[in-house]
Amino acid sequence: MSGYVLSIDQGTTSSRAILFDAALKVVSVAQQEFPQHFPDSGWVEHDPEDLWSSTAATCRAAIEKARAEPSQIAAIGVTNQRETTVVWDRHTGRAVYNAIVWQDRRTASFCAKLRNDGAEPMITERTGLLADPYFSGTKVAWILDNVEGAREKAENGDLLFGTVDSYLIWRMTSGAPGGAVHATDATNASRTMLYNIRENRWDPELCQLLNVPMSMLPEVRDSAASYGEARADLFGRPIPILGVAGDQQAATVGQACFKPGMMKSTYGTGCFALLNTGDQPVASQNRLLTTIAYQLDGKPTYALEGSIFVAGAVVQWLRDGLKIIRDASETQGLADQADAAQSVYLVPAFTGLGAPYWDAECRGAIYGLTRATGPAELSKAALQSVGFQTRDLYEAMRRDWGGAQEGAGETVLRVDGGMTASDWTMQFIADILGAPVDRPVVAETTALGAAWLAGMKAGVYPGVDGFAETWALDKRFEPAMPHADREGLYQGWLDAVSRTLTKRPEPEPSASEPKRSGWRTLFGA
Repeated sequence: MSGYVLSIDQGTTSSRAILFDAALKVVSVAQQEFPQHFPDSGWVEHDPEDLWSSTAATCRAAIEKARAEPSQIAAIGVTNQRETTVVWDRHTGRAVYNAIVWQDRRTASFCAKLRNDGAEPMITERTGLLADPYFSGTKVAWILDNVEGAREKAENGDLLFGTVDSYLIWRMTSGAPGGAVHATDATNASRTMLYNIRENRWDPELCQLLNVPMSMLPEVRDSAASYGEARADLFGRPIPILGVAGDQQAATVGQACFKPGMMKSTYGTGCFALLNTGDQPVASQNRLLTTIAYQLDGKPTYALEGSIFVAGAVVQWLRDGLKIIRDASETQGLADQADAAQSVYLVPAFTGLGAPYWDAECRGAIYGLTRATGPAELSKAALQSVGFQTRDLYEAMRRDWGGAQEGAGETVLRVDGGMTASDWTMQFIADILGAPVDRPVVAETTALGAAWLAGMKAGVYPGVDGFAETWALDKRFEPAMPHADREGLYQGWLDAVSRTLTKRPEPEPSASEPKRSGWRTLFGA
């Protein structure tokens, strides 16, 4: 039987292709960065042709590096930056506008109108999401309303919408004998603000609310399913596409978080934490998202999700913006040198704050500066900001999950992403959470999740239980900070955030932990 699986990991700043062997080991990796476009304040775009060309090039490069024969590749798995929106002509395959990236905030006023009109409760009940520019639905509407002729073409059935996975699948299968496939998986569909996660279907009322013709929407399939074949001229022979998941859900799968209560956090440009809640969606009382973690055999598994917009990006800011470091690795040494007597807090709200605050209008701030504050203190504050934001999510998830699941015990956090290479940051996260943090041996968890979905469907890899047994620990970080220090630091963070927000949200607390530190402490409820 063919022994390789090709995993496509199409991200926000680069496209990667990773070839895994039959033992789930990485054989080769190819990566290619592509340009970011910022045409206006708060706008972030990609050229869809860059997404496609970099994906195709890295796939070929990974195959060549491994000296693999196309006949040895059993399947392709796809994982992608979520919410990023592409609209293209179904006849030519050409995009009518640049891809609008998940970070883009141009539809903030549209979302504010939805909230003011009282539409958000319906949106949240059906999709598990909030009325926020982060998600795809309002991005589609913007393209249709601002690109000349787009709405007429869409209403005539000539335009298609998809997240990046759908666009890549269309491009890979276009011209293949079976024809171009317009499909997505349930995890990506659940991020559009158009998909009813309780009824597992596109929602006509939500489409009408956002004025998005349903003829544009892709077919929704399982995360492990047939998505057609990549045409022969791309990679040497037709290769079936058998696995698809949004990047954070793919990382959840790659971390083998298959049991309710298991939690993972991915630290890349942003940070995304998911808590498996099983076969029932849990409605958050703390402004988290309810989403689909994965869908197998027609059965969705749900998760609570918290999204931090700035994690690794705060280190990039130290390097590229302030120019106080030349390489990300320098931050650990600087943090160790920081003056312990200074309490400097950096709230990295460069594009607003995500969960559980959801304030798109606030901007970054630094508190506690003195004449003695320098690169060491700013580096420490930057790394600590990632831990503090993780604690925000952890607290909210524990309240929601504790309220839904009697007897929910301690949660161990499984981590992945580029920032996990920083032992200093991982130890601080364990300290500020007061909970263990586990870093796995296989760091490529996002690509691994997509590969396993495709390889399992192809019969190359074991099922859920067998795959979970392959998860291996690299290092566990145990909390070592005294309780009083932990809580004092966190209360300082909450005070800093309260000064930064432009609004004062008041989510309902979970009855199971009414006195836990967090929102109620911060806002004096």
